[in-house]
Amino acid sequence: MKANKIALGLLGGLAAGAVVGILFAPAKGADTRKKIQQKGSDYADNLKDKFENLSGSLKSNYDKIVHTGKDFVAENKSKFDDIKSINP
Repeated sequence: MKANKIALGLLGGLAAGAVVGILFAPAKGADTRKKIQQKGSDYADNLKDKFENLSGSLKSNYDKIVHTGKDFVAENKSKFDDIKSINP
């Protein structure tokens, strides 16, 4: 959890630094606005990709847990049925 906070803080600092750097660069306002818009779009695309990768990973983990649970239930149901048939 601490590593996530550090990474998030680092990314936020980088983004803020990029915006400040662009704002103080000697360029026309229209060029600066285009650069800011492009950077924002790039960051949004990057965040979207990371979210899609995370959701895919979560889905994969969920599927593994469900499969393991079904196997566990099937195995123990069989044992339960065997014990039940011995002791009616």
